[in-house]
Amino acid sequence: MANKIPRVPVREQAPAVRATNFEEVCYGYNVEEAQLEASRCLNCKNPRCMNACPVNINIPKFISEILSGDFKAAANTISEDSLLPSVCGRVCPQETQCEGSCILGVKGESVSIGKLERFVGDWTLENGDFGSAEGIVKNGKKIAVVGSGPAGLACAADLAKLGYEVTIFEALHKAGGVLAYGIPEFRLPKSKILDNELKKVKALGVKIETDVIIGRTSTIDSLMNDEGFSAVFVASGAGLPKFMGIEGENLNGVVSANEYLTRVNLMKAFSSEYDTPILVGEKTVVVGGGNVAMDAVRTAKRLGSDAYIVYRRGEEELPARKEEVHHAKEEGINFEMLTNPIEILSDDKGWVKAVRCIRQELGEPDESGRRSPQPIPGSEFEIECDSVIMALGTSPNPLIANTTNGLEKNRRGCLVADETLATTRKGVFAGGDTVSGAATVILAMGAGRRAAKSIDEYCKSL
Repeated sequence: MANKIPRVPVREQAPAVRATNFEEVCYGYNVEEAQLEASRCLNCKNPRCMNACPVNINIPKFISEILSGDFKAAANTISEDSLLPSVCGRVCPQETQCEGSCILGVKGESVSIGKLERFVGDWTLENGDFGSAEGIVKNGKKIAVVGSGPAGLACAADLAKLGYEVTIFEALHKAGGVLAYGIPEFRLPKSKILDNELKKVKALGVKIETDVIIGRTSTIDSLMNDEGFSAVFVASGAGLPKFMGIEGENLNGVVSANEYLTRVNLMKAFSSEYDTPILVGEKTVVVGGGNVAMDAVRTAKRLGSDAYIVYRRGEEELPARKEEVHHAKEEGINFEMLTNPIEILSDDKGWVKAVRCIRQELGEPDESGRRSPQPIPGSEFEIECDSVIMALGTSPNPLIANTTNGLEKNRRGCLVADETLATTRKGVFAGGDTVSGAATVILAMGAGRRAAKSIDEYCKSL
């Protein structure tokens, strides 16, 4: 029986070795491993995995095509719904989505859908199959997409396939959004994977203009009124970091995870060939428990720090992927759980010397259903350190909302959009983190695809 075959493990760099370099941790499946894992799939008549995928990839179909050795067909199946399989196969939280719904996971281990998707994506890139715009009939209408992250790329690709002339405007000098600046090389190699995935979007005829800040270089009003764009999709993400508001947060040696990871990724601090200005403390405390916190703390470790995670809840409540937490522990990251910083202490030169913390205990569930942490009186203690990275989440940059007539935002600073992703300004749609707040790559892609359908319907009604 297929479900009697144990899940095929993925080969990885040894922890002691990878903690000193920025090379990819997981090596992925080879052909034999991929086909053995594919043989575990039950090919369910009512595939729950598909329903749990935010972009509804036909998972049983592409897995059966791997099993038969028709990797080109598997790639075509995935490309109907996703243009970024090598990215999603690496960074998506499959354990809470497709794999979390796999029927095999009820009594055993689910099919390794993410690793199989990565296998297909990498096979496609290795064989130089970037697709083309051949056969696409242009309809003469122009659409502007603000932001080249996963939501913007997914929307642009779908609209290009429908015949629209699509231009993506990216504020930074490199396309990819959070994929380019937020995810470290050891999880997502940029030149090997991301740059090649972007080629597939460009092959559809999508133009990408970098170093264009909508709200400064140009505005949404000018795009629509002066440059002839029929509609605009705002997918500018959530790049504004949050802080705790505690004493000492403005000291030298305190940075946001957003800035830290951007310096490492876009300014190539991970490479000895670049003299990037980057804070490398002997002992680094990262505050937070999400995937960004794991990325930051594992990056600090690779840059030479003795690195700590400080999180106010317990390990069971950690929002980061279990795989990332597991890898962090293997690499020697220190975890201080049920701990909350209350002050950052300074030396006589205005630099961080320690974080003053208090122990916590879990009380009643909060609004999200998670048990709310409560401080334990008298449990204060200090963690000596010379750098602190705040990984407490992000919110959308207010620039676009503040420079666009009739564009409403909510109290969290997110753009307001209805179920069709239409905003309060006619012809302007929005999706991904700029509407939901910081979320996952695949949810942003799902929003981008939904927006493309809505924009198509809107343009047909003009």
